[in-house]
Amino acid sequence: MTDVLPTEAGVLDLLFHSEQGGHEQVVLCQDRPTGLKAVIAIHSTALGPALGGTRFHAYAEAARPEEAAVRDVLNLARGMSYKNALAGLPHGGGKAVIIGDPERIKTEALLEAYGRVISTLGGRFVTACDVGTYVTDMDVVARTTQWVTGRSPEHGGCGDSSVLTSYGVFLGMQACAQHLWGSRDLAGRTVAIAGVGKVGHLLVDHLVEAGARVVVTDIREEAVRKVLQAHPGGAVTAVPDTRTLVRTEGVDIYAPCALGGALDDDTVAHLTASVVCGGANNQLDHPGVEKDLADRGILYAPDYVVNSGGVVQVAEEIIGFDFARAKKKMERIYETTLEVFARAAADGVPPAVAADRIAEHRMATAAGRLAA
Repeated sequence: MTDVLPTEAGVLDLLFHSEQGGHEQVVLCQDRPTGLKAVIAIHSTALGPALGGTRFHAYAEAARPEEAAVRDVLNLARGMSYKNALAGLPHGGGKAVIIGDPERIKTEALLEAYGRVISTLGGRFVTACDVGTYVTDMDVVARTTQWVTGRSPEHGGCGDSSVLTSYGVFLGMQACAQHLWGSRDLAGRTVAIAGVGKVGHLLVDHLVEAGARVVVTDIREEAVRKVLQAHPGGAVTAVPDTRTLVRTEGVDIYAPCALGGALDDDTVAHLTASVVCGGANNQLDHPGVEKDLADRGILYAPDYVVNSGGVVQVAEEIIGFDFARAKKKMERIYETTLEVFARAAADGVPPAVAADRIAEHRMATAAGRLAA
């Protein structure tokens, strides 16, 4: 059913020679009758079967969409290894990308074909929702593979994982406040959120309830309009774009909640916030950004630490979903974030480096046990 996609020297360099490499397995596949082109990356299974979402994205902005997809999935899979390790889950890290515009090519037949690809991995990779995929999509994928989670409650699943993802980011913000200002209370603080989609709009709800002021932006005007309509009392305002948001005065916390690479050189240079804590994956545009943030005195909560609520939620479905149990496990994010800040201070390194060290130690310890 599947055909291997053509590989090129650039892709091989990514897999075997770059810092993005080191993955256990990368599957490039396609199903021509349905139009499926997918890349599945398994970064590590030291802690257990790789768990990570499936992104559906066209990469139309890239000159070489397939290579851009490989780069993206390698970064995302590696991030999932670290995220799952910091969350204390019995899972390694993996990720998948279906290449194409989901508004144009997503069909049930394509998703079923994708499920058959996952089945060929024999349980080494378990998937769930990500950007461009939804609970209803996972229900369709589950027709052809058992290795899927994040399904609808009607099909025995845990539902939308953004529910606990958003709350976990909120807890991460509270940990930042505790570390920086001596109190986890966010009342009176101003939070700027870039991206009010699945996670961002729920995060707005938590913050308004906590008494914070919120400034939002999103490339989709309808998303902003819905948030403003949900909070008509003035606690939420909007600005036209991310560039304006980053430069808005009086902001305490900046929350990137859209796609990755949000913290680039220009953004960091103009940030007015004292804290960065958001739901997006892979927020650091390139190595060294974490040091630039630290040099500017900006506290950075590593993305994979604070946005792990969703993966905790879908991991619970695998063993039989119980929302109260999942939420209790997810609430560790507050303590874990403080642990990362303490390790950073003790080691004299940025929090992103400290978080990596904690995760790498856990994975190395697990790998050692398995080898023994």
